[in-house]
Amino acid sequence: MLTMTDIKKVFRTDVVETHALRDFNLQVDEGEFVAVTGPSGSGKTTFLNIAGLLETFDGGIYQLDGEDVSHFNDKQRSRMRNEKIGFIFQSFNLIPDLDLFDNVDVPLRYRGFNSAERKRRIEQSLETVGLANRMKHLPAQLSGGQQQRVAIARALAGEPRFLLADEPTGNLDSQMATSVMELLKSINDTGTTIIMVTHDPQLAAEAKRNIQVRDGRVSEVDNVMPLKAATA
Repeated sequence: MLTMTDIKKVFRTDVVETHALRDFNLQVDEGEFVAVTGPSGSGKTTFLNIAGLLETFDGGIYQLDGEDVSHFNDKQRSRMRNEKIGFIFQSFNLIPDLDLFDNVDVPLRYRGFNSAERKRRIEQSLETVGLANRMKHLPAQLSGGQQQRVAIARALAGEPRFLLADEPTGNLDSQMATSVMELLKSINDTGTTIIMVTHDPQLAAEAKRNIQVRDGRVSEVDNVMPLKAATA
């Protein structure tokens, strides 16, 4: 599904070079739920941006869903993002003066779907996250957890091959975070591949595999037991 081999990313200024990723190697198989953890500055956000084709890189090979994207141009990266990747951000990134239906609709319009297909996808995704009865509400009328569910619905409406989640529970209290995490796990159970960056070790323990990033490289901890089972 996703294979990175010897990926390198260097940020340069006039006076310094920062090696964000160096000899970064990772394989994520279809249907996995992988949590990516690591200290601030370790390279995990850079990895996520490269995985989502939001940033280019300086060396190595990146294969995504059977395609070598290492030398894709801007148009090719944009096509791949729109067709196969869903993004979930910590800050929700909802448009405050649009209702839930129209918030989910925005990226679908960019992809050129007709109105009937957009409506089907929007209603289905909002049903999946439990907000079908709120689709005419504005974001300000929802709790933080509900807003994050809308953000997840927006990602799901594109029917992506995999989801990239950047601290998806970072702005939520523990109860809301647990609810969002359970939703992500149920989405993963349907076959969607999920890669989640998180600073919370309890949430990371709920994923099927943990990837620890340090100094721009990977160390893996496989087959993580869910926290509830581990502490039973």
